[in-house]
Amino acid sequence: MLKFQTMTTLIIVVAIVALLVLWFISVQRKLVSKEESVKNALSQIGVQQSSRWDALSALADLVRSYNEHEYNTLKDVIAMRKDITRNSSAADVDAQEAGIAAALKQINIVAERYPELKANTMFDKTMDSVNTYENQVRMSRMVYNDSVTLYNRIIRQIPDSIVASMLHFEAKDYLKEDSAKASMPSMKI
Repeated sequence: MLKFQTMTTLIIVVAIVALLVLWFISVQRKLVSKEESVKNALSQIGVQQSSRWDALSALADLVRSYNEHEYNTLKDVIAMRKDITRNSSAADVDAQEAGIAAALKQINIVAERYPELKANTMFDKTMDSVNTYENQVRMSRMVYNDSVTLYNRIIRQIPDSIVASMLHFEAKDYLKEDSAKASMPSMKI
């Protein structure tokens, strides 16, 4: 009888340990999946920002035919460009956005000084593509922040937070919305 009780106890302990191991593996897989979603969303922002930088470079080339100094100023701003990858941080993305905003502001100033530049059809088409990329970045930023919300929620909620802390999963930062952008004038010139 004692042997039967010992065997039953051993089976129960092994079953509990097996369930805990399966739960641990399940949580780890969920954490990795959510973290990869965050990294993918960040990478998508980088792709969209890269397209915007390319459009800004095309605008700078158009500006060159009107004023060499303005062109050089724009090229200096564009030269500060850094690639956003899946391993970048939210602060890196926000810094890139600030650089893009500075370049767009400079382009607007040049366009105001040279009405014939504003009338250039290539300038107009390129500005349309900048606006299209701007909307894509806005959507990508929303996807990123949504992914961060899901990820951060998992690593903060018990019991998953236990596994997250054991495996050193850390909270991700949200992208900050520039309050000046809410009142920013349209880039359509």
